[in-house]
Amino acid sequence: MIDLKDVERNIIKRYRKDIWSKFIKALEEYELVSDNDKIMVCISGGKDSFLMAKCFQELKRHGKINFSLKFVVMNPGYNEENKDLILKNAESLQIPIKMVDSNIFEVVDSTREKGACYLCARMRRGCLYSIAKDLGCNKIALGHHFDDVVETILLSMFYGGEYKTMLPKLKSSNFEGLELIRPMYFIKEKDIINWVNSSELKFLNCACKFTLKDSKKELVSKRREMKELIESLRKVNKNIDYNIFKSSENVNMDAIIKYRKDGVLHSYLDEY
Repeated sequence: MIDLKDVERNIIKRYRKDIWSKFIKALEEYELVSDNDKIMVCISGGKDSFLMAKCFQELKRHGKINFSLKFVVMNPGYNEENKDLILKNAESLQIPIKMVDSNIFEVVDSTREKGACYLCARMRRGCLYSIAKDLGCNKIALGHHFDDVVETILLSMFYGGEYKTMLPKLKSSNFEGLELIRPMYFIKEKDIINWVNSSELKFLNCACKFTLKDSKKELVSKRREMKELIESLRKVNKNIDYNIFKSSENVNMDAIIKYRKDGVLHSYLDEY
């Protein structure tokens, strides 16, 4: 049985510098939460989204902004063991979740396309937007953290042939009035892991039906590849992840050959 008060106290006391202060910094720097917002906090069952939910509860308890929260688990087809773990953790952490079932895993499994992960991600995102609309929410909070942002930059460069990052907030192009926010933007994964270890909780690591099905095969994750690359580079430069992140804030347009804006490709020769 966990000590809930201790778990909550750790967020704003023990890990104030590494978690709470960075959570607040993202909210303020990117203007993620405003008065009268109705925020749907998306919980996947993993450590990141559960910590985000607790941070929002603390903000609601101690902050000065007037907003409301809905905690939602979009169930794409988790097995019973994973589903039960999510429900157990939500009860232990006193997070009043609403679980919405879907058949996304089943649909994606029936296609077995090469881009199954991409299809699954798109369907899950669309489902979340629909749920948010039904609940009357204007913002959807996702638990992506600092490491996710840095890895996305490298993935885009190495495998997408473009430079782009994961934005801290984004307006939906298909659902008018809905905005996606990422309040964990500055929080590093290692600090989330430290909080998890201190909480004595077990969270889902990967609930993907297809990963579980192919667990005996040697799967290569591109994101895992980026994690390992950054870790190796950190041995030479301990600030390598921070520098990669800062590069997305310090783009020198005078030294860019081509760039795309609003779908239009521009060249430096246009103004040469």
